[in-house]
Amino acid sequence: MSSVKERFLRYVQVETTSNEENEGCPSTEGQLELGRMLVRELREMGIDDARQDEDGYVYASIPAKGEKQRPVIGLIAHMDTSDAVPGATKPQIIPAYDGGPITLLNGMVIDPFDDLPGLTGKELIVTSGDSVLGADDKAGIAEIMTLCEKLMHPDAPEHGKICIGFTPDEEIGRGADRFRIREFGANFAYTVDGGALGELEYECFNASSCTVRIKGKSIHPGSAKDKMVNAAQLAMEFNAMLPAWERPEHTEGYEGFYHLTEMSGNTETAELRYILRDHDGEKLEKKKALMQAAGDYLNGRYGAGTVNLTIRDSYRNMKEVVEKHPEIIERARKAFLENGVEPVIKAIRGGTDGARLSFEGLPCPNLSTGGYNFHGRQELIPVQSMEKMTEVLMSIVCG
Repeated sequence: MSSVKERFLRYVQVETTSNEENEGCPSTEGQLELGRMLVRELREMGIDDARQDEDGYVYASIPAKGEKQRPVIGLIAHMDTSDAVPGATKPQIIPAYDGGPITLLNGMVIDPFDDLPGLTGKELIVTSGDSVLGADDKAGIAEIMTLCEKLMHPDAPEHGKICIGFTPDEEIGRGADRFRIREFGANFAYTVDGGALGELEYECFNASSCTVRIKGKSIHPGSAKDKMVNAAQLAMEFNAMLPAWERPEHTEGYEGFYHLTEMSGNTETAELRYILRDHDGEKLEKKKALMQAAGDYLNGRYGAGTVNLTIRDSYRNMKEVVEKHPEIIERARKAFLENGVEPVIKAIRGGTDGARLSFEGLPCPNLSTGGYNFHGRQELIPVQSMEKMTEVLMSIVCG
């Protein structure tokens, strides 16, 4: 039987960064490779219906054990990792964290922050400093897979039917696009895709994306007066029209933001890509309207068609669905407490596959994985937190 640590270290070796530029599903070959690995391991456990569909999604189920009628519970995690930084992982293990700064293999230093003092003495898995670690969400996968193996043991406690799903391309907002809810078969589910141990989340952002394309006019700078339209300069002008205090680095809690994720350009053309987030749907609509107004202003100044915006909605705040099913939240809360973990009910400053799935008929709050610093080179996770989350999941499905 593999430990959750062994599984995690194995899964992070597979490079699964998703690629928003590729419209295929999954968007990268590595996700297919990881999916095949997971199917193989599930079948080796004796889960005969484990399969990967043509879109890369992995599904499996564990039959109910015992006479008691229980709900059919789903557990979901995603296979891709963020493209915010490189994804070729070389994990480093710190057997017993001493509470001080952590020097990574490439010389980068993680200074202790508010959460790290509580991890003193824990075994940590960190990055080399050259990539993400991939705990978002391979920790969730490792925890679910470890649970599956425990449930397939003859001495496993009684439980209802359990449905397993591993999705591609969650990080680029497509994880729920081709998820087969009816085939999945659960009454409700949990995504295991959160952060520090104990997090229990059923509120998330309302989310949209915006691509701003700018057309300029290139003229030799020596004779450019009153003729040149510098697209790169207009891109900076557009960004300056958005409120600086509503950027991610200046917001917290229920405060929404405009986040410039990518930019490119020259005198002739430029492109800006944003994600827009707010827990309040009306406030998100106002953010979208402000961006459109900024584009309209520049078009009025420099000519129609100079600035073109494409705004797309990604997901909505799942609170309005999940709060109608308080028993799902209570089941998870009790499971944390039964395992000595104080549940921390909070709003996600992000989103999960569960947001979309909730609105499509599968109520789906989010659970912690135990990790910290997702989407960055300083990502880390305590081994003990992954072990504890496996115990929490056992309590959830056997409750």
